[in-house]
Amino acid sequence: MEQHHKLQPKFRILVLLASIGFFMQALDTTIIFTALPAIAESLHENPLDIHGVIIAYVLAVAAGIPLSGWLADKFGLRNTYFAAILIFTVASLGCGLSQNLDQLIGFRVLQGVGGALLMPVARLALLKIIPRTQFVSAISTMNISGLIGPLVGPALGGWLVKVATWHWVFWVNVPIGLIGLFFTLKVMPNITEKSVKRFDLSGFFLLLITMVGIVMGIEMASNPESSTLFITGMLIASVCAALIYAYHAHLHEQALFRAELFKNRLFTVGILGNLFARLGGNSLPFLLPLMLQIAFGVEPFMAGLMMTPLVLGSLFSKPITRPIIQALGYRRFLILNSVLVGLCIASFSLTSIDTPIWFRALHFFVFGILNSLQFVAMNSLTLSELSAQQASSGNSFLSMIMMLSMSIGIALAGTLLNMFMEQSGAQNSVDAFHYTLLCLGAINIITAFIFSRIPKNMAI
Repeated sequence: MEQHHKLQPKFRILVLLASIGFFMQALDTTIIFTALPAIAESLHENPLDIHGVIIAYVLAVAAGIPLSGWLADKFGLRNTYFAAILIFTVASLGCGLSQNLDQLIGFRVLQGVGGALLMPVARLALLKIIPRTQFVSAISTMNISGLIGPLVGPALGGWLVKVATWHWVFWVNVPIGLIGLFFTLKVMPNITEKSVKRFDLSGFFLLLITMVGIVMGIEMASNPESSTLFITGMLIASVCAALIYAYHAHLHEQALFRAELFKNRLFTVGILGNLFARLGGNSLPFLLPLMLQIAFGVEPFMAGLMMTPLVLGSLFSKPITRPIIQALGYRRFLILNSVLVGLCIASFSLTSIDTPIWFRALHFFVFGILNSLQFVAMNSLTLSELSAQQASSGNSFLSMIMMLSMSIGIALAGTLLNMFMEQSGAQNSVDAFHYTLLCLGAINIITAFIFSRIPKNMAI
């Protein structure tokens, strides 16, 4: 068995650098959740119509993931990582300087492009530079920084809105980015690959049309000014692009994601499961702080603090995940847990303004445990039977689907919320949130059917 050694001092600074990128990306996904009502007020927008700020970022991350490995191989690790941090930092500055919603969304897209390169290139750098025996230690160190981001993000966002202004939610990245740029030049070697295959540009555009079409179609459905014809057109365009891509992946040797990947039944079930099971789980960190602030009148900092048990629950679940999956097997575990996560999401509709804080914290903690168990089990199932040659491509596709699912989930939550708001009237915002949570919970329960396709004897 391979020995896993502690990190040598010469590699520690490199792991710290990779962790900076991971932290920035993880922090930025969550810090904005509690600041949305303040941003909406400042830009004279309805807080329920501003979720495009999150979707733009997450969708840009999803779209940029297939590019990351190719850019790093072609232009070198240091150059790509430096460019990623630079784009991210400049875009963060621009977000804070935005005067209206359109400018803010534009800079968020740019920020997402930088964010898309940060995580995969950081992981790739560790993979290429750090000896195998120290790799596990390096990755777990880097993963800790990825967990700290969501842990402090919502509360930090709420605190910055309280003591300063919402602009600092973005400007907090600037000093971190500058430190990252300095260390990138100091410690990251510019490793390139000798022969880099041509980038599959046509496949990339087909995937881009698919993702943007689905998300924008759902997102625009909540806007009464959008024409049904245009929305239908976008959704049809995305389905057509997906079908053309499937044909393209079958024919082309250089396709970003080859058709062979999907011949693996577990991979296909895992990808479909990830796409649907993450819709509810990924939209709750957006929906709950909004409900606490808009429906229950909780101030931003407190709303952010209340999200902390959710991340603590996910940390708590880490050591127990493997033994539970081993005891139940993937199939039974994922069917059962999908139902439990769905019921837990739906149960948030039972909370009211009078729900005691200790109960709310416990509720969030339980959801954090169930949600994390779900994500870890789905990810390991999806990649479990891929060959060494397919692992990198499969992992990249899974990362893209995870981000796509998050943007669809938030777009869907926003659309449902606006739809129920119109029906129940603005004064009944609590009802609109409750109905939205019930719908998202139901989607998660239905996802259990996808996992019933897992072979019965499939063990960890």
